[in-house]
Parts: sequence; C-alpha cells; structure tokens
Amino acid sequence: MAEILSRQTPLKVKQAQEGDYLAPATVYIAPPDRHLLVNSDGTLSLTKSELVHFLRPSADLLFESVAASYKDRAIAVVLTGTGSDGAMGIQAIKKMGGIAIAQDKTTAKFFGMPFAAIQTGDVDFILPVHEISAILVTLVT
Repeated sequence: MAEILSRQTPLKVKQAQEGDYLAPATVYIAPPDRHLLVNSDGTLSLTKSELVHFLRPSADLLFESVAASYKDRAIAVVLTGTGSDGAMGIQAIKKMGGIAIAQDKTTAKFFGMPFAAIQTGDVDFILPVHEISAILVTLVT
C-alpha cells in the first residue's frame, strides 16, 4: 500500500513501525493485520488487539488514539471506503474539540465510510478529494 500511494503524492509514504516518531510531510500506513495508534509523545504503536467492525487495522482506533493524544489539535479525514469504519473515531475527535473532514460523494469511489462519518453529524467539512489538502493546510497554519 505504501508503495502504491507513494506514486500519487510528493509526500514520503511509509509503512509504520513500532516506535516511529511522527515526521512532517510523511504519511504512515498501518501494516497488514495491525492497528495503528498515535501516542501523545509523537510516537506510533502497533497492536494486534481484537478486530473492530471485523477489521484490523481500524480507522476508529486510529482516530480515537489521535483524539486522546492531541485533543482539540486533532484532525481526522475519512476518505473513500466501504463500511462504517471511522465514524466512531470521528465522534471521539469531535468530543475532544478536534476537526473532522469527509470526502464528498461525487469524488468517493466507495461512499460507505464517508457517508457513515457524515451521518454522525460531527463532520465539519464535506469536500471533493482534490480540496482536502488545501483545507488541511489552512487549518494547520
């Protein structure tokens, strides 16, 4: 997955490893069959804990760890995908004062995950995929 994504972005894309420190302009991909968690000290953890919605890795667990670690500085983005993974995590982000973004229906190949996130009522921005990077830059600067 990291190799495929690296062909689509100028950002560094890498498969996350236990203890990696978050670095600017870097995209971390959860390894197969591992949940990816973000710790408050800026490191990543991997776990093989139970499946969430029959999934491992789970966006919900990732978002919940980001919410716990970064509170009102957290930003979550739900992109194309099937199912409802990410919706509970979006609620955790919003509960802590963070920002939630979902890809719109017109640009999502599979609208299940963005739709589930939007249905929570906690999504701040619903955007075409090509507009998401600009809003992220605006939010963090």
